[in-house]
Amino acid sequence: MAKKGRVFSGARPTGRQHLGNYLGAIQNYVKLQDDYDCIYCIVDIHALTTMETTRDLKQNTIEMALDWLAAGIRPDESIMFIQSHVPEVMELHTMLSMVTPLGKLTDLPTFKEKVREQPNNVNYGLVGYPVLMAADIMLYKADFVPVGVDQAPHIEFTREIARSFNYRYGKNVLVEPQMKVTKVPKVLGIDGAQKMGKSLNNHIEIAATPEETQQRVMQMVTDPARIKRNDPGNPDVCNVFTMHKIFSSPEEIEMVNTECRRAGIGCVDCKKLYAKNLNAHLEPFRARRAEMAEHPQDVWDILEDGAKRARSIAQETMREVHDAIGLP
Repeated sequence: MAKKGRVFSGARPTGRQHLGNYLGAIQNYVKLQDDYDCIYCIVDIHALTTMETTRDLKQNTIEMALDWLAAGIRPDESIMFIQSHVPEVMELHTMLSMVTPLGKLTDLPTFKEKVREQPNNVNYGLVGYPVLMAADIMLYKADFVPVGVDQAPHIEFTREIARSFNYRYGKNVLVEPQMKVTKVPKVLGIDGAQKMGKSLNNHIEIAATPEETQQRVMQMVTDPARIKRNDPGNPDVCNVFTMHKIFSSPEEIEMVNTECRRAGIGCVDCKKLYAKNLNAHLEPFRARRAEMAEHPQDVWDILEDGAKRARSIAQETMREVHDAIGLP
């Protein structure tokens, strides 16, 4: 079956992935392979803009790669690689910076957010982050970029850079990517209040053991108004019930919805059922991951092969870019 175009997406190497990553991105990566030529990149250079130490960078990279592969990324048909292993992206980043107004970069909402988060580390790389992101996408002539609605400004910015480059140099070399909006569920952490994330230590790693998973689930905040076991609960405001809707059967969801409201089950019972179903869902993934983790060199070989395939595309793009600019 003919594919519908090329998809590119990248993620920073944050190590072992959590449920938010799994539900928000990884599952979508896997599904997209059925209809698109997919290129998935572990963006280690991007990570340097906010990292104070690179001590764990290599280990975090392979941990992320293991999670992606175990979840279903198929390296024989998709390209999966590490950003820094294709140095052409840095060259294209430099070329694109020549057609990028500085004011546009400092006006982007994500830049302002990062400045608030790290006021003592507003480095040049942080300012130019969106240009490097644009280079990632355009180097491989991606037709689509799967993103949530909150990333729309970055994709439009990438399109503007492509138009600026093509106009200045008089050739339609760079592709204007389309945003492929994905329905990204907002996965709250075990605190039930904030988005799941490692920095808040409110996450559940998908590669955790069943025992570790149950322990984290049992820490989850439920309906704050339900104080005692015989108090009726409100599943509509309970994060555990939200996760039941994803990992439990229709019959179990209905049971929890009904019994919680009339105090037929308590929060402990509700959490235990969720933990059981979550562990059952992740069991095949964990088995595949454990098997691959015993042969880490095979994972590095997959990433190296992906980089070779990615670089073949990148080098052709850069030849066209050099020609358009008129570089000798």
